[in-house]
Amino acid sequence: MSETHEAAGFTIVESLVAILVVTILLAAIAPVLSLSVATRVQSRRVELATQAAKAYIDAVRTQKITAPTESGTNTPSNNPAPTTTGTLTCTANSYCTAPTGTSLYCVDFDSTNSCEANSLTDMVVQAFRYNPNNSNSNPAITGYTLGLRVYRSDAFRSSATLLKNTATSKTTQRTFTPGIGQRTAPLVEMTADISDIVPKYSDLCARFSGGCN
Repeated sequence: MSETHEAAGFTIVESLVAILVVTILLAAIAPVLSLSVATRVQSRRVELATQAAKAYIDAVRTQKITAPTESGTNTPSNNPAPTTTGTLTCTANSYCTAPTGTSLYCVDFDSTNSCEANSLTDMVVQAFRYNPNNSNSNPAITGYTLGLRVYRSDAFRSSATLLKNTATSKTTQRTFTPGIGQRTAPLVEMTADISDIVPKYSDLCARFSGGCN
């Protein structure tokens, strides 16, 4: 006679325990996976913003695009951030017509020939130039400091005043983020010295408070 086995395979209880263990493991690693994906996406945004800023600076230096308007007494650090209206009207590689009040330049990364408020990759560059010796400076005379802030285009989809770095607080978005990041904060802020003629050391010194002493 053949022997009979009273217990063969997994019991229902053992199966339920296995399912519970797998569920706990998935729940434990889900936040890590989410953080990894969010950080990768945010790092890509910062990379695109840096590309947009450098491309804009190069285009201004070579006079392929018109320099932004003079910021008067506003230095690069205290120049106001853009105020959004929920409308973004920008053709690729040109200055935006809405919102107004600041020089906003469209860098189109998704090849739609415009910057859209629902785009995940388009960048909007806020640009301003400053020369403390001439509030209405001719850039061909002594040059100027070019200030830039780069925002995600979807920061303009609602009405608000966007954020900017100040002397006491830094709002620039980090590459390490647990979520979608602070949409209204700049991804990149930078400055560059621009001169449309052969630059002179004295012109550069004149644009610094206290000179080069």
